[in-house]
Amino acid sequence: MIVDKIENIEFYKNINPKIAKALDYIENTDFSKVQNGRYEIEGLDIFAIVQEYDSKPIENGKLEAHKIYTDIQFIAEGSEKIGYDSIENLTVSEEYNQEKDLMFYEEKGELITLNKNMFAIFFPHDAHMPGISTDKPNKVKKVVVKIKL
Repeated sequence: MIVDKIENIEFYKNINPKIAKALDYIENTDFSKVQNGRYEIEGLDIFAIVQEYDSKPIENGKLEAHKIYTDIQFIAEGSEKIGYDSIENLTVSEEYNQEKDLMFYEEKGELITLNKNMFAIFFPHDAHMPGISTDKPNKVKKVVVKIKL
């Protein structure tokens, strides 16, 4: 997992060319003008999901992980906490769904806070629980870029 501010995004573009392309998209898009929805960047290999929602109490969250896609989660507006842990430390609560590239875990993980203009990169070995309230529920506009590595 990587967590940082948008102004440091250049440090991470050398990880992988697809990650660089995804980070360029985040850096060069004015999300205040982008509607909720799915946006292809490079077909099924790199695409973005723009979403707005109210953050939720931790009791309503579940740690999740993916086997095929790496997630870059960018907070365009608002703030939220995200649970995090390595999948090797966790107990599976819902088996892997290949169609959705998704599995869930029993634990909640350690919480990190992402504020406006921060991003986190979650690799397949990183379980994450997004959308958790900081103090109380608040509006969040988030961009999740899915990268097939």
